[in-house]
Amino acid sequence: MDKGKFYSGLFIMVGLVVLGMMMPRAVEKYRSYDRTVNVKGLCEKEVKADKVIWPVVYRVMANDIQSVYDQTDGNNAAIIAFLKSGGISDSEITVSVPEISDKYASEYGSNDRTFRYIAKNVITVCTSDVDEVLALMSRQSELLKKGIVTAGGNQWENPVEFKYEGLNGIKPEMIEEATRNAREAAQKFAKDSDSRLGKIKTANQGTFTIENRDSNTPYIKKVRVVTSVTYYLKN
Repeated sequence: MDKGKFYSGLFIMVGLVVLGMMMPRAVEKYRSYDRTVNVKGLCEKEVKADKVIWPVVYRVMANDIQSVYDQTDGNNAAIIAFLKSGGISDSEITVSVPEISDKYASEYGSNDRTFRYIAKNVITVCTSDVDEVLALMSRQSELLKKGIVTAGGNQWENPVEFKYEGLNGIKPEMIEEATRNAREAAQKFAKDSDSRLGKIKTANQGTFTIENRDSNTPYIKKVRVVTSVTYYLKN
């Protein structure tokens, strides 16, 4: 007998036997990769706005254009002085060009108007000191006593905007908390299914959203993020 052929056949047989013994374990291990659980982790945080844009809107009415300009100049000076008394600086104040309408030149309506000219004026405050603006808003009656009726924040076209721009500073801790909450949910699922939690298969950070906490306090924001994580399960 050819010993070379004998040993070659023997090695092949041993190899097939070993392969047959390993195959079920390999298949079982391969199938274990199909056992996963997908969970979501939520993190919410309340923060205070760190920037505010406050348009102070008022109107003046008169029958001659010079009177309109005179009232506008006087009111602008009074409003700026009011803002500065509350800690607002010149660099945080912008005075827009008045929008003047001539009622007699209007194509609609009759000409028997009480005042011919109406000017809309906007003085905008843009600052990171939200507390100063909130304090000034509560003192607007001081302007009313001077005959200046403001409408800032009460009109759809000139709303007060409270913003939160410090998101990057709180992102890491919020993602960490959301991921931790997701893992706790996955561990609970694994325990209930008599399994053990494995490694992460995929993870999705999710999108951060910033909304007003409620309609009454728009300067308090609710930051929210939801992470989605898929874990492997083990027997």
